[in-house]
Amino acid sequence: MTEWSPTVPTEGSIDLPPDPRAMDAIGRNHSLSTALADLVDNSIDAGATQVLVRLIKVDERLTSLYVVDNGRGMSPDVIDSAMTVGGRREYGDGDLGHFGLGLKAASFSQARNLTVMSRAAGHKAVGRRWRLEADGRRNFACDVVASEFAESELKRDWGIDFKDSGTVVRWDDVVAFPATDDPRRVDEFIHHTINSACQHIGMVFHRFLEKDLLSVDFDVQDISTGFTGPPIPVTPLNPFGYTRSGRPDFPQTLTAKEEGFKLSFRCHLWPGQSSNPSFQLTGNPVGHQGLYFYRRDRLLQAGGWEGVHAPNPKLRLARVEVDIDNDVVGLFRMNPEKSRVSVGPEFARLAASARSVDGLSLNAYFDIAEAVYADSRKRSSRRTPMVHPAAGLPPRVRDTIKREIPQKAGEEPIDIRWDTFTDDLLFRIDREHRTLWLNKRYRKMLLGGKHGGLNDLPLLKSLLYLLVSNVFEGNHLGPKDKDNIALWQTILTAAVRAERQ
Repeated sequence: MTEWSPTVPTEGSIDLPPDPRAMDAIGRNHSLSTALADLVDNSIDAGATQVLVRLIKVDERLTSLYVVDNGRGMSPDVIDSAMTVGGRREYGDGDLGHFGLGLKAASFSQARNLTVMSRAAGHKAVGRRWRLEADGRRNFACDVVASEFAESELKRDWGIDFKDSGTVVRWDDVVAFPATDDPRRVDEFIHHTINSACQHIGMVFHRFLEKDLLSVDFDVQDISTGFTGPPIPVTPLNPFGYTRSGRPDFPQTLTAKEEGFKLSFRCHLWPGQSSNPSFQLTGNPVGHQGLYFYRRDRLLQAGGWEGVHAPNPKLRLARVEVDIDNDVVGLFRMNPEKSRVSVGPEFARLAASARSVDGLSLNAYFDIAEAVYADSRKRSSRRTPMVHPAAGLPPRVRDTIKREIPQKAGEEPIDIRWDTFTDDLLFRIDREHRTLWLNKRYRKMLLGGKHGGLNDLPLLKSLLYLLVSNVFEGNHLGPKDKDNIALWQTILTAAVRAERQ
C-alpha cells in the first residue's frame, strides 16, 4: 500500500493560458438592461456626467449599438488594461467597478464584436477591438483601431459635451437584435428595449439621477436616411419615492453593531394600494418587498429578504435600504453582473440585533407593515364599485384598476376599441355590445404617425374609461346619463379637433 504524503511534490511548471473560446462564456447571466447598466458603471467611474445609448438602423434592420460618455477617457496603456480579460486595475473608494470583467462580460453577453475608442486629455484618440470569431479564436490578440477612425467616431454628432476627453463603446453583430427588417417588428423591439432599459437604469442609478450627477439618454439613428430620433431621457425610478409614508413615524433607521461591524437598516412603509411607478417597478409589488442593497449609491439588489423573513404578500409595503460601505463590505459578495448580493451568517445575526433609538426591531417592523397593509385593504373596499375594462388597455393598467377599484356586481366588463365613424365624434357608447368605440380618424394623429395596437394610447383610453364607465351600468340610460354623454361628446370632440389643427 502506498503511504499517504501530506505534501504534493512538483517538477517545475508550465504555462497554460486560458482557451480563447472561454471568452464566449463570460457574461452569460446578463440581460441587455443589466449589460448596459454595467457600461454606465464604467462611465461613472470615469467621471462622466453624460451618457448616451444609441441604437443604429441600416435599411430598417438594427445592426449596432453605442454607449458614449464624456468621462476622462483612456490613454493607450489604460485602454489596454481595460480590454484585458480579467484585468484588475486599482479601484478608488468611489468606484463602482470590482471584478475587472464588467466591460468585456457585459459586451460579449450581447454582441460578437466589441470596439472601444477613447481620448484622454493630452493624448491622441485610441481604439481597441475584440471579435468573437464564428470559427473560434486561437489567441488573445486584440485588434488596434486606427487612430484616425477612433477620432472620427468620437467626433460624430452625439449631442454630448466632450471637451477634451470621452469614450465610445461600440457593439456590432448584436445577438439580442431581431433578425428582421420588418419596420413594425423592429419598432416594437426598439420601444420595448428602450422602455425596459430606461426602467432598469433609472432604478439602479436613481440616486445619481436625482442628484443631477448624471444624465442618461437613448436615441435611434437611421443610417440610411441620416435621421436621428429625439433623445429619450432616463428618469429616476426610486423604490422609496413615495410622497406620503404609509405611517407618519416612518421611515425609521435600525442600527446593529457586532464584532466591529456596524450596519444600518432604513425601514420604509409604502402607502397601501399605490399605483406610483416607483412602487410598481416591474409590475409585481409583492416581488419587490424586502432589502435594497446599495454600494456607493448604486443599487445592487431590489428586494428579497435574504433569510431575514420569508416572502409574504402582507409585507408588500415593506422595503428596507441597506448601504454597503467599506466598513461592512466583508459581509457581502455581489455577483459579477452586480445584480445580486450574497450574505453570510453574520448578516442574519446583525439583522436580528438591529434596533432603532426607540427600540424598534425588524420583527416589530414586520408586524407594523402587515397592519398597515391590512388597514389599506379595508379602505379600498369602501370605494364605489365600477364596471371593469377588458380588451383595449394594457394588462398592467387593467391589473391596477382591479386592485384599486371593486368590481360592480352583475355587470359584464367593457371593451375599448377603434372603429370607422361616419361623423367626426371622438367616441361612441355601445351598451348592447359592451364597447366604448373610438373614432379611427383620430388614431394616427394621436399616435404621432406610429403604428397602433390593441392596447395603444392607454392614457387617453383610461381617462375616457373613468369618465364614461358608469353609463354602462343598469338596464337603460336615464336623462342625466344622456345629457352627460352629449356634453362629453361636444367638449372632447372639439378638443381633439383642436389637436389636429
